[in-house]
Amino acid sequence: MPKLGVNIDHVATIRQARRTTEPDPVAAAVLCELAGCDSITVHLREDRRHIQDRDVRILSETLQVPMNLEMGCTEEMIGIALALKPAYVCLVPESRQEVTTEGGLDAVQTRAQLEKALPRLQEAGIKVSLFIDPEVTQVHAARALKADMIELHTGRYADTWRTDARELGRIAQACELGCELGLVVNAGHGLTYQNVYNVAAIPGLHELNIGHSIVSRAVLVGLERAVREMIQAMAGSVPARG
Repeated sequence: MPKLGVNIDHVATIRQARRTTEPDPVAAAVLCELAGCDSITVHLREDRRHIQDRDVRILSETLQVPMNLEMGCTEEMIGIALALKPAYVCLVPESRQEVTTEGGLDAVQTRAQLEKALPRLQEAGIKVSLFIDPEVTQVHAARALKADMIELHTGRYADTWRTDARELGRIAQACELGCELGLVVNAGHGLTYQNVYNVAAIPGLHELNIGHSIVSRAVLVGLERAVREMIQAMAGSVPARG
């Protein structure tokens, strides 16, 4: 079964709704660790709509599990990563107009930009992941760029999983290819307690990164229980409603 990385961005979303100090994403990360997660993901966006610089700095100093810093491939974000040295970064596309990340990074079209960024991060001891759509061309591009890992965008699967099995097949094919090429393969976006098992059952997947569904569940049952229930759902046991 893959590992579970918990994205705590939406804990910060609740805090930023009132521009106050609670709930604290750092405290949330501690509870996720206690519940058995394997890593913590935070997306430091250019517009700072949820996670703040302070959150990333404190998490980098206190986490007992690896931190996955999602970020755009910009000079500002590269500088922050080089200063804090998270275990790994995941380079993602970013638009101020989007509600959440809408698709994978185009590693073919942005190759020139990525070719400059990856060596700088890797030379500092930071592993680099590319958040890409589950497409053969994108997996090959990630390998050509010498990325350490990829994260397959599962958003289209999350939208169609009840009615169309083709997207799951594309994820499985991309995962198999990534593993054959020597990439560590993660996946995430839109995964819930109801749809996660099909993806978790794909051979070769290293880690699933899940945020919104866990934080939503935590509002009702508490964060530690929500994380534990997601681990159970990945193994095939969907928690009861409520």
